[in-house]
Amino acid sequence: MNTVTATRPLRIQLDERDNVAIVANSGGLPAGTVFDDGLALVDAVPQGHKVALVDIPKGGEVIRYGEVIGLAVKELPRGSWISEFLVDLPAPPALDSLPLATRPAPDLPPLDGYTFQGYRNADGSVGTRNILAISTSVQCVAGVVDHVVRIVKDRLLPNYPNVDDVVGLEHIYGCGVAINAPAAIVPIRTVQNLTLNPNFGGEILVIGLGCEKLQPDRLLAGRPAAEVSRDILSLQDERFVGFQAMVDGILEMAEERLKRLNARRRETCPASDLVVGVQCGGSDAFSGVTANPAVGFATDLIVRAGGTVMFSEVTEVRDAVHLMTPRAVNADVGRAILREMAWYDRYLAEGETDRSANPSPGNKKGGLANVVEKALGSIAKSGRSPISAVLAPGEKATTKGLIFAATPASDFVCGTLQLASGMTLQVFTTGRGTPYGLAAAPVIKVATRSNLAARWHDLMDLDAGRIATGEATVEEVGWELFRLILDVASGEKKPWSDRWGLHNSLALFNPAPVT
Repeated sequence: MNTVTATRPLRIQLDERDNVAIVANSGGLPAGTVFDDGLALVDAVPQGHKVALVDIPKGGEVIRYGEVIGLAVKELPRGSWISEFLVDLPAPPALDSLPLATRPAPDLPPLDGYTFQGYRNADGSVGTRNILAISTSVQCVAGVVDHVVRIVKDRLLPNYPNVDDVVGLEHIYGCGVAINAPAAIVPIRTVQNLTLNPNFGGEILVIGLGCEKLQPDRLLAGRPAAEVSRDILSLQDERFVGFQAMVDGILEMAEERLKRLNARRRETCPASDLVVGVQCGGSDAFSGVTANPAVGFATDLIVRAGGTVMFSEVTEVRDAVHLMTPRAVNADVGRAILREMAWYDRYLAEGETDRSANPSPGNKKGGLANVVEKALGSIAKSGRSPISAVLAPGEKATTKGLIFAATPASDFVCGTLQLASGMTLQVFTTGRGTPYGLAAAPVIKVATRSNLAARWHDLMDLDAGRIATGEATVEEVGWELFRLILDVASGEKKPWSDRWGLHNSLALFNPAPVT
């Protein structure tokens, strides 16, 4: 694509089979605009929205990414604006007849010699941050932990300069729930695995109340009894007389761990020790053109270097699952992808809804007609590497390579579940813009459009919109992102969300009943 001038109209067609293109010009284009090839706009078309390249009959297929994204609700003349109201949602891909592990792995040679400065843990994992985490077993103690975290930040943390932060792993779970319901395994293992995130250095501290259904020792299952008792404090313990005694008890345990964390130092680690999560939020029609393909290119670089990347968001890949299962490394992994898709289909059905609940109004304003179009752009974040493993929600990653970590599409729930799966740095793409951030891991935000990157210059970390204007290629932005990931993982650069201290609360996924 050539660089856009102020007056030259520009549209982007991604595949020669597409019968629609998106308008790339900032502010959109008015009716009557004529492109270089003679295509004339029948309607005014906003930036990122679709224009018909040919006459599309009523009921005809609307094609983008070389895939059918919907059916025309009426005749759509060439040059007309195709809004979300003019496209019917097609049926999702059936899960019982998809090809499994049929696509040969692409020729992606190993990538050697890239390193970052990380914190090596006793179990061999590597953190990008050195953080004291104080976990909760039940929502009842969240206010107390929040109170203690403020004290630690103000009074103790300045004495331990090698500790990056203290965070409270607070959540609304642990009691008033059907703790033994089958689906309760999702929030329980999420809370269990959050404490094991490599950014916390193995220093576990769990605060409980004492009478909750999710007893604190259940979060430390499998560990020696002596370690369990050392790492748990229950507020109902009779040794505590008054609130201040509880606070002092937590502060004493916190300071013990701060001392050990403060003795840690960054060391040179190979890029194979990276565990990166990729996610999108506030997506638009440019997400699958600029930011997500660039992230996909960086994903392949990390996998080539021996590292781990997890992509997620079931509802935002469900309609592209036929493009995923052939990439599985074997039939078992392919069947695991189908298992997670089917589980989520049932979950939505039980809630008397379906995938049409996605996308959001902002996604539609940004040009995405429906979840099919959104999914086809979303999976671009996964690059071309084979899918090596599948995780159910909240499971911990135990293999390297490209992993599908099944999560809801909600930004905050997805981020929480990726942290539980072991993610130590996240890349987040956005077209509409969001101040999203995580306290437990750095988040690099990639803008899909240059005008967003310019307007939110102190919130966006990388401008992928240059791809749409021809100022940079997908490969160039992908390499730039890869190097930024190494710098952020090393603590040499801080993403904007960390510089401002913009961190969203954890949000557990609890599909089980609340009692």
